[in-house]
Amino acid sequence: MKICIATDAWHPQINGVVTTLQRTVDTLRGWGHDVLTLTPDGFRSVACPTYPEIRLSLTSPVAIRRLLDQWQPEAVHIATEGPLGWATRAACRRLGLAFTTSYHTRFPEYVRMRFPVPLSLSYGLLKHFHGAACRTMAAPTIIDELRDRGFAPLVPWSRGVDTALFRPRPGLPVDCQRPLFIYVGRVAPEKNLPAFLDLDLPGKKWVIGDGPEYSRLRRAYPLVRFTGAQHGEQLARLMAAADVFVFPSLTDTFGLVLLEANACGVPVAAYPVTGPRHLIREGINGCLDADLGRAALRALTLSRTACREMAARYSWEACTRQFLGNLAINHAIAPCSQACAVRG
Repeated sequence: MKICIATDAWHPQINGVVTTLQRTVDTLRGWGHDVLTLTPDGFRSVACPTYPEIRLSLTSPVAIRRLLDQWQPEAVHIATEGPLGWATRAACRRLGLAFTTSYHTRFPEYVRMRFPVPLSLSYGLLKHFHGAACRTMAAPTIIDELRDRGFAPLVPWSRGVDTALFRPRPGLPVDCQRPLFIYVGRVAPEKNLPAFLDLDLPGKKWVIGDGPEYSRLRRAYPLVRFTGAQHGEQLARLMAAADVFVFPSLTDTFGLVLLEANACGVPVAAYPVTGPRHLIREGINGCLDADLGRAALRALTLSRTACREMAARYSWEACTRQFLGNLAINHAIAPCSQACAVRG
């Protein structure tokens, strides 16, 4: 099948959205599907204000329409609500192509952290964006919340983990005092990192990742080791060396990195909020508590084998099969394209 995936989130960004999309594309191609990716790499772009590693595409719906008209995809998926997503949405509606979208990130909350934009306004805009799709895919953790906000129709799209890369690695040398508590992810305001960095814990704390808050937090917490962004084998080795993965975020819709930590045999400590509540079984592969320090200390006692077994339940193959089943298929005239054309 010819599948077009449009996304504003792409390399060099490092986050769960990019990982999910890249692994989905790789798996689809491995199964013989022809996948066209529309990303900021293919168009002129500018840096996102306050987040320079995010590139905002300057393309137009006309340019996207020409690409789609020439390529004739059987399915179109719009993964993000950025400029490229809006341009692809407009192009599909003009061509009468059915398409699906996905909801990955709490943009309204993240925007409000930086600018005084009411949540009702942001969510209204997102609901309008997704309302034109035949289906909106979302992590099972967030579907009920989106439904309560009026998003429809919604279908689940879970996430996977590379258990060959992220695996236990006994005997890794770590030059620091034990226990080792780590955080992996964006170093940004929405990740609530001070909640982890301010904890009074034994041993050492490491922060693995980069982002707009990196320099400020590194200066403010000189006793914490900040490694910067890590990739591939080196990232997996550092994660496997930890005793507990501490996840202070209050806003993540899923938390793919929790699965990666568990796949390394590392238990998770987190707040009892949306993503962790879905992925963590209390006392098995992690601990949830409104007192994050208490959760981190309890997690030290958990079985690394049990953590690995929980992560093994998720695979990119299962994730991609779910994605395929959710797509809206265009033949000569897509069955739902007329309905899509008058929605949103």
